[in-house]
Amino acid sequence: MDKRLLDILCDPVSKTPLRMLNANELTALNRAVEAGSVDTVAGEKVKSPLQAGLITVDGKVVYRIEDDIPVMLPDEGIGTLQLADFPR
Repeated sequence: MDKRLLDILCDPVSKTPLRMLNANELTALNRAVEAGSVDTVAGEKVKSPLQAGLITVDGKVVYRIEDDIPVMLPDEGIGTLQLADFPR
């Protein structure tokens, strides 16, 4: 993802800055998605693993990136508190 774009993106609800998910975070999240234990903020099951994602710098919310486009819809966010083995 272009660094200039990343520098201006923020969580649409809290306005917290974002960073790219690192490999350990992405692996932990996708493990939970495959186990069927991940919901979006709106309560919908996350059905497919993420190829990439953005996370708030406080580590609370993840937004998926699809085809190099960040999906920054508030209801599509994934709260990390539901993930027992998510790196903190």
